[in-house]
Amino acid sequence: MMMRLFERRHFIACLAVLAVAGFSASPVRAEAPARILVVGDSMSAEYGLTRGSGWVALLEDRLKRERFAGVVINASISGDTSAGGRSRLPALLRQHQPTHVVIELGGNDALRGLPLESTERNLSDMVKASQDAGARVLLVGIQVPPNYGRAYTERFASIFETVAAQHKVPLVPFLLKGVADIPDAAKYFQADRIHPNESAQPVLLDNVWPSLRRLLVR
Repeated sequence: MMMRLFERRHFIACLAVLAVAGFSASPVRAEAPARILVVGDSMSAEYGLTRGSGWVALLEDRLKRERFAGVVINASISGDTSAGGRSRLPALLRQHQPTHVVIELGGNDALRGLPLESTERNLSDMVKASQDAGARVLLVGIQVPPNYGRAYTERFASIFETVAAQHKVPLVPFLLKGVADIPDAAKYFQADRIHPNESAQPVLLDNVWPSLRRLLVR
């Protein structure tokens, strides 16, 4: 009888220690480490910026700060088009085996006047290839200036919405929200008036992070 009482008290004491340890320790996420592949153009490739200051580099710091285990692979190339990204993606998927793929392409297609149908098809193929490889996908949209004409700007924006809906992936509608669509936008751009400067990069990350975070905790 005394032995059973001792064992019971010992068991309760152990539970108490475990409970205290569980509540007092810092929370650690149980998810497997993420491998985030970013496939983009100059908006993501740190064009004209000090290395390590672009939004993709800042993403690594955000992961650590919010206690997500993982790495970020930036496969963005300045000047790349959706066709270029589509051709590069299979090798990138094989090499890096990402758990998540962020696709930020299409802006150079518009600048070069490439057919919108081709842009949509390329983006769609990239999303599908990433999903087939087992990755969760985030599509990041871009918008063209009003001087392209209302019909063109609306059609261009709808490409990203269509692809996201077709493949049921989250969409960041406008990477440059809060940067290019504000009255004093000039403060956020380099001298070429096309590429965001260093001070704009935290805003770009803030635009991407909420949707990406949801993918990381799913």
